[in-house]
Amino acid sequence: MPKKKKRPVLHTATVLCLIAGSAYLTYELRAEEQAKAPAVQAVTDTPLLQSSTGKETGEQSWERLKNPARSVLRGEGGEVVATFTDDARTATLKGPGRTFTEPANTKSRVVTEDWVRLMPEPWRQGAEKEKWFKDWFKQYFGSEEDDVFAMAFQYVEGAPVKKDDEGIAYMGDAAFGPLNPDGSEGNDLREELSDFYDYLGIPYTFRDNSTIQPEAKRARAVDCSGYMRLLWGYRARYPLMSSDGSGDGLPRTANGMARADIGADVIELAGVGPENRPQNIDVLQPGDLVFFKLDARTKERLDHVGMYLGNDSEGHRIFISSREEVNGPTIGDKGGTSRLDGNGYYAKTLRSAKRL
Repeated sequence: MPKKKKRPVLHTATVLCLIAGSAYLTYELRAEEQAKAPAVQAVTDTPLLQSSTGKETGEQSWERLKNPARSVLRGEGGEVVATFTDDARTATLKGPGRTFTEPANTKSRVVTEDWVRLMPEPWRQGAEKEKWFKDWFKQYFGSEEDDVFAMAFQYVEGAPVKKDDEGIAYMGDAAFGPLNPDGSEGNDLREELSDFYDYLGIPYTFRDNSTIQPEAKRARAVDCSGYMRLLWGYRARYPLMSSDGSGDGLPRTANGMARADIGADVIELAGVGPENRPQNIDVLQPGDLVFFKLDARTKERLDHVGMYLGNDSEGHRIFISSREEVNGPTIGDKGGTSRLDGNGYYAKTLRSAKRL
């Protein structure tokens, strides 16, 4: 795994400013924190099946499906309770229902029973019989430990700061990037290039043994791909590349991620032009990375990435990403509603999707 090094504690004024942000809470926060803010992620029901560590409500059965090739675990009534896709480490498990909101930027509500987790190995047909999977499944099916969705909302506007044992603030309200000194008509208002180590404020040593130093001006900021690397790499421990061309794992940019030979391409990239908008997005599964072509200046490169969350309470297909307009991670409406269905800004610019 990549190594992290200590760095000086964040400036006190910065931490206080973040703590004073608007109220946000997930169910896992300590009781004293719960008294300060309303719950945003709330567990609203029980799992469809209890964990394999205890009693089960019905007999489980496995089934193989195509497009993409995957194995699904079904419950007594035939309902899908877990999905595992060939060549991907992402698993989607059914569990207690949760509601995610971001009241500062949208009225959208994501109510879901999907829990997205990262397995220690890529899935392959028959892996349900292997020890590594049995051990992993026993630990996580029915677990309410933070998954990638819970982590994602720990960086939206108003999310409180939380530090690890080394004093590194690893979660809390994230910005997109510093103001662009050349920001004017035709130029971006905020700078890109803020990666997860900038947000954390620590030098980071990658698997290729290269160490990259954070930039002070990018502290507490992640651009769209930096946000995905923060979630999937630093938090969920998917291997990370130091750049698009060095090392193995998740590349640095949206374009690099989309074109990398990792995971499973559930919507293959056919091209970046408007004619390459996917005709059918039913194949999408919560947790998939979704890639967009937003800016003509990037020519043949894809330039935005987010994570698909599933349907919101109105039935729209919604995603989360870090954006310039909101200045950080959001499911908000500013600069374009976060929907992949219909003919909105992001729906029209969607080009491909990958399951890590």
